[in-house]
Amino acid sequence: MNVENLRGKLLISILFAVVVYAGFVAFVDVQKVGESLGDFNWALLPLILALTLVNYGLRFVKWQYYLRLIGVRNFDWRDSALAFFSGLGMVVTPGKVGEWMKTYLLRELHGTPISRSAPILIAERLTDSIALLVICSVGFFVFGDYWWAFVVVAVGAPIFIFVARHQPTVSVLLRIGARLPIAGRFVPQLEQFYESTYVLLSPRALITMTALSAISWFFEVLGFYYTLVGLGQPQSGELLLQATFILPIATLAGAVAVFTPGGLGVAEGALVTLTEALVEVTTSAATVGAFVIRFATLWFGVIIGLIAYAIVSRRLAKREETGGGPPPASDAPIEAQT
Repeated sequence: MNVENLRGKLLISILFAVVVYAGFVAFVDVQKVGESLGDFNWALLPLILALTLVNYGLRFVKWQYYLRLIGVRNFDWRDSALAFFSGLGMVVTPGKVGEWMKTYLLRELHGTPISRSAPILIAERLTDSIALLVICSVGFFVFGDYWWAFVVVAVGAPIFIFVARHQPTVSVLLRIGARLPIAGRFVPQLEQFYESTYVLLSPRALITMTALSAISWFFEVLGFYYTLVGLGQPQSGELLLQATFILPIATLAGAVAVFTPGGLGVAEGALVTLTEALVEVTTSAATVGAFVIRFATLWFGVIIGLIAYAIVSRRLAKREETGGGPPPASDAPIEAQT
């Protein structure tokens, strides 16, 4: 992995974010956005950040569970946390390619091949997407004509899982790949990749981790709920239902826009549009709400991730200075799941 290239992409993404946010402010009206910023109840920000931290903590539990499934043993949880949270620092790269940082650091710190751990990213994305749709499912029928998004994931996810779990189909594809001039060289890595994918998408793992994802993401929904309260909205069940619909939809919209770093512009636009329409606040207030929750759920994680990456980078640099190399690859078997 070209770490220097990732750093350059991260810098570009940050500059892109500045342009996007400046564009939002200019489009809405600088003075009105400033007034809405002043009216926001900033005393709620620590609570919003704390709720986001709970989400990160539960997602780390999920990461640990997946590591155990693919046979990662004797990996200090502090090193595991550094690898996991370092990935948060790179989520604003286009296509979230920086999330591969987790698998790269896992290899450097523990010796687990990337081909073995990479399917964790697929399992995380899949279970997160299903969980977000579960969370906002009531809103599909209450607030808007977004049934198509539900259908895409509800139909697409089972098809993907069936193909990934259907070993005869995959075996045929691997045999075909082995005969190809270039692809044949990567068949051993692809076989290892599939072994991890098969166990990570087992029914038990899928159901358990989707449930955990739903719980963890609901804490971010609560963060958005209190963001709306900070805008002056009275606390109510209806407001919670609105938050339960708006944030997952905006998050999924940002995830679909894979070529924009961290879904920048897309997620914010969805947040502003839906908040203004459903909560019936001014455009400037909706813009401030979008900025606050995106800081809490995106940029706060980036800050944590960069701190974690700085720590692990120093550790790896010291190892190189002493002539040490990556530890040997883990030989623990992948756990069988049904």
